[in-house]
Amino acid sequence: MSVLQSFVDSVRGGAIEVIDLTAPLSQDTPILQLPEPFGNTIPFRLEEISRYDDRGPAWYWNDIHTGEHTGTHFDAPVHWVTARDGQDVSQVPARSLIAPAVVLDFAAEASKDPDFLLQIDHVKEWERANGPLPDGGWLLYRTGWDTRSGDQAAFLNADANGPHTPGISVECAQWLAAETPILGIGVETVGTDAGAAHSFDPPFPCHSFLLGAGKYGLTQLRNLDRLPVTGAVVVAPPLPIVGGSGSPVRVLALVER
Repeated sequence: MSVLQSFVDSVRGGAIEVIDLTAPLSQDTPILQLPEPFGNTIPFRLEEISRYDDRGPAWYWNDIHTGEHTGTHFDAPVHWVTARDGQDVSQVPARSLIAPAVVLDFAAEASKDPDFLLQIDHVKEWERANGPLPDGGWLLYRTGWDTRSGDQAAFLNADANGPHTPGISVECAQWLAAETPILGIGVETVGTDAGAAHSFDPPFPCHSFLLGAGKYGLTQLRNLDRLPVTGAVVVAPPLPIVGGSGSPVRVLALVER
């Protein structure tokens, strides 16, 4: 039996479980809100073209209106100024869109402190217990934030001082970018950086360091609690938008059962 036929049979038979890590995309999907004078993305919206009527008697279809970075989405390097000459989303190699993944679970810490930051020591302690981070794979950072994804206000968790959502420290972001073999990071929050990252030095270090190093980001993931600590494979193909800085994406995880 061929490798591919064995894979298909394993998926159909349940030996490999397919877990959807993607948040549904609708007009209610939470979106990032930047303060003035910065520009903001638009909410997702469907605009009906026809629905079995005189505009098209046998078919239903829509135009879609959305930003590249709406809902569960893929950050390409060119999204950030540190990689302004880097890959756009259409240039990401197809082989990079199927990769191993590990899960670092800090939901308990984030439930006590919405500004919780992942530190280098947290990752090194995880490696001592579970082995090295995957070469050419994803670091998926679980904080439990996906439980808030049905409510824009709770998801952004902002007050007069700005958003309060968990993230990664400046030092850890720089270390992950420069000193580890990962392909990129995936998070449950609206972006790969902490809510307070506008005040960091440099601001938005995950974007600055990881994208600047030619690595990728996945955001607004869910169901990370259903994945094993190691052993999952993530399939994350964005739309190949020429010149695009990112794209909504359907992220799937393959897990052996």
